[in-house]
Amino acid sequence: MCGIFGIVATAKADVRTDSLRRATSLLFQLSESRGKEAAGLALRVDGAMTVFKRAVAASRMVASAEYARLFEGGPLNQCARPGGGLAGPLSLVGHSRLVTNGRQSLDVNNQPVVKDGLVAVHNGIITNDARLWQKFPTLQQNYQVDTEVLLSLLRMFQREWGSWVAACQATFQQMEGTASVAVLVEDSDQLLLATNNGSLYFTVNQEAGLLFFASERHILEVFSERWRPRGGGLRRPDITHLAAGRGLLAGLHDLRLEEFRLDAPPAAGPATAVGTVRVAIVDLSAQDERARASLRRCTRCILPETMPFIEFDEQGVCSYCRTYRKIEVRGREALERELAPCRKGNGEPDCLVMLSGGRDSSYGLHYARRVLGLNPIAYSYDWGMITDLARRNQARLCGKLGVEHILVSADIPRKRRYVRRNVEAWLKRPHLGMVPLFMAGDKQYFYYVKQVMKHANVQLIIVCESPLERTRFKSGFSGVNEGTGRIFNLPLWKKLRILGFYLGQYLRNPAYINASLFDSFFAYASAYLMHHDFCFLYNYVPWDEQEIVSTLRREYDWELATDTPSTWRIGDGTAPFYNYIYYTVAGFTENDTFRSNQIREGVLTREQALELVRRENQPRWDALQWYAQTIGFDLDEALNVIHSMPKLYGPR
Repeated sequence: MCGIFGIVATAKADVRTDSLRRATSLLFQLSESRGKEAAGLALRVDGAMTVFKRAVAASRMVASAEYARLFEGGPLNQCARPGGGLAGPLSLVGHSRLVTNGRQSLDVNNQPVVKDGLVAVHNGIITNDARLWQKFPTLQQNYQVDTEVLLSLLRMFQREWGSWVAACQATFQQMEGTASVAVLVEDSDQLLLATNNGSLYFTVNQEAGLLFFASERHILEVFSERWRPRGGGLRRPDITHLAAGRGLLAGLHDLRLEEFRLDAPPAAGPATAVGTVRVAIVDLSAQDERARASLRRCTRCILPETMPFIEFDEQGVCSYCRTYRKIEVRGREALERELAPCRKGNGEPDCLVMLSGGRDSSYGLHYARRVLGLNPIAYSYDWGMITDLARRNQARLCGKLGVEHILVSADIPRKRRYVRRNVEAWLKRPHLGMVPLFMAGDKQYFYYVKQVMKHANVQLIIVCESPLERTRFKSGFSGVNEGTGRIFNLPLWKKLRILGFYLGQYLRNPAYINASLFDSFFAYASAYLMHHDFCFLYNYVPWDEQEIVSTLRREYDWELATDTPSTWRIGDGTAPFYNYIYYTVAGFTENDTFRSNQIREGVLTREQALELVRRENQPRWDALQWYAQTIGFDLDEALNVIHSMPKLYGPR
């Protein structure tokens, strides 16, 4: 998720303040890929703490005059010796933020967070923060950000036991979710590092009097190659992984290190649950509902007559059922054969698991870690439409499994502007075939996973996509019949036909020719042109909806949405909007195609599937409002356009 980093320089460090400024700016630059919505820095010089943060990307912040003043005539110069070097210890922690909770427009919610004489940067999500405030009513909550409760607990336990190690252990035992933190203390000459999922790396040079830490090994590796202070820099540093469930105290004067475990003292008893407010579901117009109910559907599955390229035989069985081939699960032995060359057995990561926060990838991470015994790194790409619910579920899995989580963050405000531009263009000339353009921004996760694989030095990428998720109507409405393969395995002529359809729509509607154009082409190349040499977990392991959901709920308290009975796509902020369009205009959604595949696999009856989609296809009004507010368009205007589109069902 967010990127955190820091520097400790003792009085023996032979570095100038301008060199430390370059080092800090470089660490900001390297950490920005993990979050671009806010940035901040805390400097500790001779016991005095200076905190500077802004609700802008790190690259913009470090280019500001205010940032420069921190290093030129500001607090950093207080410890500079004439002629160079440091007169006393200096420490700093930095943060490049991906917003999870707490509005970034309020600086108190941005990092570093200041509370009770502690200054911290935090990567992760504490999923039970509301319950912790209830459990410890003497603690005072002042902000929205979850990091605040961590600092309050740290200070409370430190006062109780007089030990930062014990305080850190007790705090982490109370928390759920993920947390990799760095804490500076006004009344202690120590830096505290701790992580429950292993997203922390550090390197220390006792002779040079320098310590550096960051969220990823790759960040420190690139930093060591590029930073060249007086004295030769950090060529080939020994980088240490602070493993999941470990903490570290570093002395600011002497860099004395004390590593400790987070699993003692014992965890406290279970906390009480927090109640949730449910929003009433409002039906669409009764007239449209009756028209949708009268749609002709396949007598074997539930696909309607409005499905692209559908044909019915004399018995009313659709062409999709007649050409369907049941999924052949290759089995555990075949999976083990594919994994064998990639297993390392030395504690180093041996694979990446692509983690969206949805049910299939969450279970896949559980299976990789708990059942297969792999040492995975979880990888996510956040393009601005991952919801807080998905982020919390990512945190639950990574925190409990002790799995490092590498999250590559796009420039989220820019991505959301691109989506808004394309939604606004679509509303000028709506066409069902152009709806996938709203999701173009997420396809770059195929590109970035290859970069992360290289940096993490692993040879295997595990994709946990259900084989039942075949939404062929999305390209079908653009005039292309995908057939039975995955979309990225389409023959070249079909890929070019899809591209031709989009180019034709762009010419008919010049509003699509906007700032998002390059990003959309990048998405097309990532989805259709890149080589997708991944290991698809559910080609080997049976996909069992009941087993997946019950395991996640039982073992990880995996969170459900409050506005739908479905557990599918609940972490995807775009899905409620595009499914509303398909349901309104075509009378079905991706739920219908998914449940139809389950019927063909023999795990659902047709009657069960019809009842499920009746409930699952209801509009998710609170999710629709979130999408419109987040992207920045008028939902009422959009609904008016959608409702005025010619329907593919009912009277012609």
